[in-house]
Amino acid sequence: MSPFSHGSRVVAGSHQYHAVDAVTSGAIDTSEIVSVTIVLQRAEGVTDSEIRALPSREEKTQLLAASANDIESVRSFLEANALVVDSVDGYARSVRCHGSVDHVNRAFGTTLEHFVHGEEEYRSYRGELSVDAGLESKIVAILGLDDRARARPSFRPHVGLGVSYTPRQVADAYGFSTQLQGSGETVAVVELGGGYQEADLQAYFSGQGISLPVVESVSIDGATNAPTGNPTSADGEVMLDLEVLGSIVPLAKLVVYFAPNTDQGFINAIAGAVHDRVRNASVVSISWGGPESTYSPSTVAAFESVLHDATLLDISVCVAAGDGGSADGINDGLAHVDYPAASPSVLACGGTRLTLSGSAITSEVVWNDLPQGGATGGGISSIFPVPTWQSSVEVQPSSNPPHRRGRGVPDVSGDADPQTGYSVRVDGAAMVFGGTSAVAPLWAALLTQINEQRGKPVGFINPLLYQSLSGDLRDITQGNNGAYQASVGWDPCTGLGSPNATKLLAAFSGS
Repeated sequence: MSPFSHGSRVVAGSHQYHAVDAVTSGAIDTSEIVSVTIVLQRAEGVTDSEIRALPSREEKTQLLAASANDIESVRSFLEANALVVDSVDGYARSVRCHGSVDHVNRAFGTTLEHFVHGEEEYRSYRGELSVDAGLESKIVAILGLDDRARARPSFRPHVGLGVSYTPRQVADAYGFSTQLQGSGETVAVVELGGGYQEADLQAYFSGQGISLPVVESVSIDGATNAPTGNPTSADGEVMLDLEVLGSIVPLAKLVVYFAPNTDQGFINAIAGAVHDRVRNASVVSISWGGPESTYSPSTVAAFESVLHDATLLDISVCVAAGDGGSADGINDGLAHVDYPAASPSVLACGGTRLTLSGSAITSEVVWNDLPQGGATGGGISSIFPVPTWQSSVEVQPSSNPPHRRGRGVPDVSGDADPQTGYSVRVDGAAMVFGGTSAVAPLWAALLTQINEQRGKPVGFINPLLYQSLSGDLRDITQGNNGAYQASVGWDPCTGLGSPNATKLLAAFSGS
C-alpha cells in the first residue's frame, strides 16, 4: 500500500486545454501501454543565489536535484498502482514509468480517451489528475497522458522571387568573427522529428569550403535520427539548424537530441540537453514551439523547471519566436505568443527581412509576408509578468483586452524572411529556407563565439543585453507583425534588434 493512500489530491494545473470543436471518439483499449514522466519539485532549503555562487557546474547540479525521500515516495506510489518504474534521474528531477491504460487511469484518477480535432487524432483526458494525498505538493507535472503534437518547427521554404544567402554570408554581414569557430564548445540542438544524412552534411560543408563539424545524435524516449527523405518535412528543420551552426562555428561539437513531438518528449529532450553531464553543452538551440495558450499550466511549470535550471547552470537557451505573426497562427482575432520562446528563462529570437549589397546591410525591417506567407512571432505573454531584467525597457501592453503588460517577446532578432533566406541542403536537394528557426541557431552560434572568446559560458545573457548591451544591437524600427509595430528601442516584433556581433564580441573581450 502506498504510504500516502489516505485519499487523493489534485495536481495543480494538470487539466488539458482542448479546442471547442474537439470531440471524443471513444475510450482507449485499457490494455494499451502508456509511458509517463513524473516531474518533481527541487529539494527544499536551497536558494537560487546559493546555487549561482557555487564554482562548478557539477556542484550546482547536485543542489538542483529532487530529494531522495520525494523520489522514493513517487516510486512507492507508482509501484503500488502497478506501474513499472523505468528510470529515475534525481538531477533532472524525473521519474519515468509505464503501465496499462487501466492502471494509469486508476493511479491518476482519470479516463484516457481518443480525441479528434479536424484531421488530428490524439490521446488525452478531461478534468484534472490526482495522486495520493501528500504527494501532490511534490509533483510539478505528470506527462505522457496527452500525446498530441504540440510543437511545430519554425522554418519556411522560399517561394517565388527573392534572394538567398549562405549562413556564413549572413554571419559576415552581422559582424560575426571568422576566427572564433567554436573550438572546445558544445551546442545542443533539440529536434522533435526528422533527421540528417551524413552525405548531405559532407556535401554541403565541402561545397562551402568549411570543415565538417562533429555531429552526434542522442535518442530521447525512443526517437532517433530518422530522415524522411522529404526536404520540407522536419528534415528541413534539422538541416537548417545544423547548417547554420556548422557554417559559423564548425569546430564546435553539435549534439542533436531527438525526441517525440509531445509535451513529454519536448520536456525530456530539453532536460536531456541541460542535464547531460557527459557532453556539457553551454548553449541550447530550439526551433520548435506552439501557441502559449495551448499548454496546460502544469506542463508550462515543467518546462519552466528545466529552463530555469539552465540559467542556474550557465547554459544559454535560444528559442525561435514562431512564424505566425502576432496571432501565432490562431484565427480567433487575438494576439498570441509562441512557447517556449515566451519563457522568461530563454533568449527569444524573432525575424527580419535582410537586404545586402555584397557584405553590407542596405536594409533590415520586420519580416512580414502575411497573409500569403509567414511573419515573425512576437507579442506580450498572458502567463508571465514582465521579468525584472526586462523592466529597463518600455514593454507595451498587450493588444488583447484588458491590455495587461507581461513578458515581452522576442528579445532579439535576425534574418528570417524566406525571400532573403538561407541556402541549405536537405535530403540531397538544394533549398532556401527562412523562418525564426534560422535565428535561434544564428544567435546560438554567436553565443558560442562569445563563450569561446571568454573561456567560460556567458550563460543567461538577457539581463546583460537589456541593462548594458542594448546599444550593441541593430535596432529595427520599420515594419509590423500584425498587431504590433516596430519602433525605436525594444518592440514586440524584433525585440532589441539584430546582432551587431562586432560590438557584442568587443564587449566581452575583456571579461
